[in-house]
Amino acid sequence: MTPPDSASISIAQFRTKVYAHYELHGRDLPWRHTTDPYRILIAEVMLQQTQVARVKDKYEAFIERFPNFASLSHAGTSDVLRMWQGLGYNRRAMHLHIIAKRVCEEYAGRLPQVKEQLLTLPGVGPYTAAAVRTFAFNEPEVFIETNIRAAYLHEFFPGVHNVRDRDILSLVEQTLDRLEPRRWYQALMDYGATLKDGINPSRRSAHHRLQGRFEGSRREARGAILRALLEDGPLTRPDLATRLGAWDTRFADALESLQRDGLVLERDSILLVAS
Repeated sequence: MTPPDSASISIAQFRTKVYAHYELHGRDLPWRHTTDPYRILIAEVMLQQTQVARVKDKYEAFIERFPNFASLSHAGTSDVLRMWQGLGYNRRAMHLHIIAKRVCEEYAGRLPQVKEQLLTLPGVGPYTAAAVRTFAFNEPEVFIETNIRAAYLHEFFPGVHNVRDRDILSLVEQTLDRLEPRRWYQALMDYGATLKDGINPSRRSAHHRLQGRFEGSRREARGAILRALLEDGPLTRPDLATRLGAWDTRFADALESLQRDGLVLERDSILLVAS
């Protein structure tokens, strides 16, 4: 799919517009004050499926507690999960813990810059690898996320529905500032984030999906179980049910999934967070 004729903005105009917005409205985010690969990785993993506002305070507290790969690798699992509380998707914390150990053991404490090596790390997919390479190493990667998608849909595909990412990615590559990719993507994300405050252009993407409700979900139950075990554990199943104030198939399924993910162990009928 090519942009419609009505999308008359040129590459140069688009860059100028995005950078002008950034000069006036660029967000002051803590992970933008560093190029430390460790801190960039922490931010990128935290930001997966999580709003920026929720990440900011958690990021700073996490970095203060675990300032580098070595400190994170030596931490106990329960300590890592305790610092992660409030962000959800606790497997991300486990992935970071494993990554820290691998980086210390295999890469002498330095995050690899090569994309193929980054992609071998748990929880690091193509987007995260590209974002880390861009923001930590200023490499001109081509990638897309929700704010980037919104910017291109708004400017190059006005009124068009079911736009696929492959069509947007060709424009991402054409407009990329290869001399300052770090600054360009920061500006681009901020512009797209502003657009989403109105009628979100991302709704016209072929890949747009509404996130399921958190309240009443298994994800909520997983968080409640983990929080109870971190605060009051180890606990028997009856004690855990009492602590939660309820126990139904949702909690049973959530506990089973936590055990399957290796986050919760059961020893002699006692539930505890993995160490």
